[in-house]
Amino acid sequence: MHVSLSHCRTNRTMAAAAAHERKRQREGNAAPSTAAAAAGEAQYVYLPIADALKVPGVRVCLFAAVSEIGAVVRSRGTDFTLTLRIVDQSRTSGISVTFFADNTALLPCVRSTGDVISLHNVVITMHYGEFFVTVNKKFSSFALFEGKVSTEFRPYQASMKYHGSKHDDGILTQTRMWLVYHPPGLKDLELQLSSIKSDSTFDLVCKVLHVCQAPSGEWIFYVWDGTDAPTTEFQTFSDTEAVPSVPLHLEGAPLPREVLCTLPCIGTVLRVFTNKFSKEILHLQKDIYWARFCNITCKHEFGIWKGTLLPSSRVRLLSNEDGSVVERSKMYDSRCAIQVHRQPMAGLHKAPDITDVEYKRAGYTTLMESLTHGQVTHKFKTLVRIVAAYPCQGNDLHSLVTGNYCLRLTLEDPTARIHAYVHKEDGSQKKLTKKVPR
Repeated sequence: MHVSLSHCRTNRTMAAAAAHERKRQREGNAAPSTAAAAAGEAQYVYLPIADALKVPGVRVCLFAAVSEIGAVVRSRGTDFTLTLRIVDQSRTSGISVTFFADNTALLPCVRSTGDVISLHNVVITMHYGEFFVTVNKKFSSFALFEGKVSTEFRPYQASMKYHGSKHDDGILTQTRMWLVYHPPGLKDLELQLSSIKSDSTFDLVCKVLHVCQAPSGEWIFYVWDGTDAPTTEFQTFSDTEAVPSVPLHLEGAPLPREVLCTLPCIGTVLRVFTNKFSKEILHLQKDIYWARFCNITCKHEFGIWKGTLLPSSRVRLLSNEDGSVVERSKMYDSRCAIQVHRQPMAGLHKAPDITDVEYKRAGYTTLMESLTHGQVTHKFKTLVRIVAAYPCQGNDLHSLVTGNYCLRLTLEDPTARIHAYVHKEDGSQKKLTKKVPR
């Protein structure tokens, strides 16, 4: 017989629970353990999710892990609502739990996916053929615990009506031990921007810096995780004049400078496109959130990475205390602390040894740092890739020296792609005509 944690109950137990619930409803809607809780003897029978689904309409208690965190939205009435998805050993696909409250402070504030939630007196309901857990604000209660094995047993948040029992510590320990080997989400599919591959599907934990709608109607997420996307292969053209700097259909309208200046100067900002509106967009437009983009794909167009949400893709909001978020924040802080790590990850580590440069004491600057610099004229040292040059024929280059022409270079690093013009009068002079994160 399959055992789910230590709370597997026979059909007889569930039938007894259902009969007891019907009796309690006839006698009144008071919670069964209210008196016991007052006497310090609260006892709760926690059912595995799979068993709770067999008794819809009956109040049950659950102990499970949080696998997804939804966004707080206003309901059709006066309440605020929040939806979480929870899993346990008996149902790894999980089930959604909906909370209602007239104040957002009364809703669960989950710190991280993988944290544990205890639910008392909730009801399994079915809507459009799918099971849900309904939390009634009149008689249901909850408590949130950290999912790490080494943490204490006290909840970091509990509703006013929640009363634990002496057996909860053992159940919490077993749930945490199960989470060690079965963390929510597929970590094997989780990539950083530094390791993305073209035409593959993966999960991406990133900070959503900006959201806007393109003229085509598509929504664009500007996302970042502090790492540099891999260098892409750039298509060669026989007519170099036709080489695009940044294609308009990919770029959309240039970002306003006030938005551009809020973007990080280190690390690639990836644009992720979707033609489907979701409620998460409303929250991501109002503030900056960390999120998990599940089952997305990437490809490169004109040498620029472009992310796309598939019909099966999902966007899950994360808290700043989520384990994956904390890990990425520490990696970025470590990178910023060492000057050499601020260089492009795929750059030439021995660049000063292969070329003669001025300002040898100056550190390397990314193109985004220059684009957002407060001064109009900014002299800096950087490592870039030359994507294209025009003109590139020998006789045309001769006219650069003898005539009034200039050489146009298309330069890029992991943060931006720009046009740089080299004039006869000053070989180091640059005129930036594009200010778009790559």
